[in-house]
Amino acid sequence: MDSLAVNKGLAAILVAGIVYSLSGLVAEMLVHPEELKESAIKIEGMPAATESAPAKPEGPAPIAPLMAAASAERGKADVQKLCSVCHSFGEGEPAKIGPNLYGILGDKRAHMAGFDYSDGLKKLGGTWDYEGLNHWLYDPRSLVPGTRMAFAGIKNDAERADVIAYLRSLAKTPEPLPKVEPAAAAPTAEKPAEKPAESGKP
Repeated sequence: MDSLAVNKGLAAILVAGIVYSLSGLVAEMLVHPEELKESAIKIEGMPAATESAPAKPEGPAPIAPLMAAASAERGKADVQKLCSVCHSFGEGEPAKIGPNLYGILGDKRAHMAGFDYSDGLKKLGGTWDYEGLNHWLYDPRSLVPGTRMAFAGIKNDAERADVIAYLRSLAKTPEPLPKVEPAAAAPTAEKPAEKPAESGKP
């Protein structure tokens, strides 16, 4: 193949590329598409395209209703699998990477003398109640940003309740179970729902 034929081939490729680029620019100048705010075709029974899915609740489910079915025995197995590398659980045992957790439920946060807790946990203060442990075990970093605890959390509600049931058992006198708030009572025949006040206009 002589050099003239090669040059013609290269020139053809170059011209094709230029034409392709120019056609795209011309198309952008001539055509101005508008995005529809709603679907042009409406189908009965289908939700509108603009409707968004309901937002998922953030954070853990309330722990009180879960404690009735929680198992300290299952929780012990979970703790041995997830927590025993970093924590000790027997009364009077020394800390490991993390503090000893005997009697943690109902005790003050940053409770173990001599253990170097993170500043965030020290500032949090208060005591470890059921909901506090629930949030901590769900996602430690959401409760105490900057915590040194390298634990992603327990996202399964039943498993988290089992762990809390086991921690509750680590005490001479376990903390009382949390009260479950009753759901709002529905209107009855004896006590009908209140009607809005009338404006007085006919």
